[in-house]
Amino acid sequence: MKFNVYYNMSKNNLFNRKNNAQLKAEREKENFKRITCSFYRYIKISDPKSLRNILYKEFSNINILGRVYIANEGINAQIDVPISNWDYFIKILNSHSEFSDMFIKKAVMESDYSFLKLIIKIKNKIVADGLNENSYDLSNIGTRLNAIEFNKAMEDPDSVLVDIRNYYESEVGHFEGAICPDVETFKESLPIIKKQLEKNKNKKILLYCTGGIRCEKASAYLKHHNFKDVNQLEGGIIEYSHQVKKGKLKSKFKGKNFVFDYRMNESITEEIISNCHQCDQPSDSHTNCNNQACHILFIQCFKCNVKFNGCCSMDCKNIDSMSIEDQKKIRKNPKKAAPLKQFQKGIKPKLKDLLHEQKKSI
Repeated sequence: MKFNVYYNMSKNNLFNRKNNAQLKAEREKENFKRITCSFYRYIKISDPKSLRNILYKEFSNINILGRVYIANEGINAQIDVPISNWDYFIKILNSHSEFSDMFIKKAVMESDYSFLKLIIKIKNKIVADGLNENSYDLSNIGTRLNAIEFNKAMEDPDSVLVDIRNYYESEVGHFEGAICPDVETFKESLPIIKKQLEKNKNKKILLYCTGGIRCEKASAYLKHHNFKDVNQLEGGIIEYSHQVKKGKLKSKFKGKNFVFDYRMNESITEEIISNCHQCDQPSDSHTNCNNQACHILFIQCFKCNVKFNGCCSMDCKNIDSMSIEDQKKIRKNPKKAAPLKQFQKGIKPKLKDLLHEQKKSI
């Protein structure tokens, strides 16, 4: 297979030149299977830019797709690896002392289109937290618990269980009895969680997230603020699901695990614990509004998907049905191109809130 990698001398970066349509067509022609996986490590990286370009070349050479963030504080990756190249991938990681013997979590559910291209970005932090370096110490984190230990800890009446993810993630799936903060970002969640737990400083704090990366930083943050018994689910929901299946344990996580790729989610259990944002019927299918000027994330059932043609409202459905040329013209007026977005206050607004604000304005 020929890889289209381009070296930009002015920026000294490597990146993919193809558009999504070309990339999707290539994926459809693939006659091999891939492994979707994720990994992270908090570790000092002195030159993220050089490492980024080295990894881009190495990953591209074995046809890895996905999203990788590199910062001075470490690496965070969600990728697709061709099964035939898995051993080469492990060798690449082990060839870098920072990433040797990496704990890699394979996805609960595979998909043909988890990712379409390889993106490796340099970030200020691999998990944006809005904090200065004196707000936590990543060498002093909470106790890591496996699935058996976490299940047992949840039975302790003096334990407090906290979901470190965003509201749209916990909405479709969470552990029974968990505190699920109504937040849109991890940065927003830390001070809120600290305040909510202030009266429980002497209790057993149990934290969980998708793969462990947010818990690790949150546990360090809480320990820095004198929380004594802080614990985190090792490997997050992904690893918990694997251990539950392998050990034939009872899953105390109900519903789906939201993921940040084309799959949108992974089914952990069969329960549907959320509702369609348009008709309020049981549904756990996230989608982005088909109107590209809008693109709001929301939950939509099959019936509403048909009724609204994958859009968040009739306004967006009407815009989406226009010709491409007419859509380009209407986008010159953002309020007309995406009627609900003028009421948006956060990064990931709730559809019901936007519809309510729109109704108030009429």
